[in-house]
Amino acid sequence: MLKLAIQKSGRLHDDSIQLLKDCGIAIKNGKNQLITIAENFPLEVYFLRDDDIPQYVEDGVAHIGMVGENVVFEKAKEIEIAEMLGFGKCRLSIAVAKNDDYTDASTLKGKKIATSYPLLTKQFLQKQNIEAEIHEISGSVELAPGIGLADAICDLVSSGSTLFMNGLKEVQTVLHSQAVLIKSKGLNDEQMQLLNRLLFRIRAVRKAKNNKYVLLNAPNEALEQIINLLPGMKSPTVLPLAESGWSSVHSVLNEDEFWEKIEALKNAGAQGILVIPIEKMIV
Repeated sequence: MLKLAIQKSGRLHDDSIQLLKDCGIAIKNGKNQLITIAENFPLEVYFLRDDDIPQYVEDGVAHIGMVGENVVFEKAKEIEIAEMLGFGKCRLSIAVAKNDDYTDASTLKGKKIATSYPLLTKQFLQKQNIEAEIHEISGSVELAPGIGLADAICDLVSSGSTLFMNGLKEVQTVLHSQAVLIKSKGLNDEQMQLLNRLLFRIRAVRKAKNNKYVLLNAPNEALEQIINLLPGMKSPTVLPLAESGWSSVHSVLNEDEFWEKIEALKNAGAQGILVIPIEKMIV
């Protein structure tokens, strides 16, 4: 049995649950339930505070965990990152009052900085050779400048709307973060085999989300040009249509280059372009 720790609540909880479901792992998460066992995979799931997950994994109470990189680096436990999960993207940033001048990190010299991430904030200041006073607070960090507790904050930012509503502006990024799968350093062979099975599923799901299946009709005289635009997983599939002089082309496009490729295909003469989401992708 593999033991997984995920957030009981918070910004990563729903995406962590959804990832397990996308991997075909059925779990029941009742109200206030702290432990559950998957119905169709040897997995036991613990629902914990995100700050506690690295400690549980280090101690081997949980074999693996889903948590933000920001928590991993702040807690600095003896654990390993097994996989980047791609969701929960945010950044740890310095923010100051919107009317304050900020040129670079030297502006923070001698200032008071409020944060829930004292270790990462300290490391950032040390790298910049800046001496400043760090005030560790557990929540509502963005209120600190407005009530005179601090001159600046170091906090997580996603859209920046919370900073804006509290009269703050983001001025410097300390760390880019996303959800990761962490693992204990003491896994035995059986646990590693189960982890590899889980990683196989996670990678197939993530690969699918980053790609689209494309079907199109192409005039044969433009077929070579269109094929060159569609590398696919190995090469595009080309099938003759009932109408003479035309072929059906099937391929896979990466999300990052999707619209550029679609425009180029259209300009090359492709017609009847269909785009289909991929549920799983095994390579």
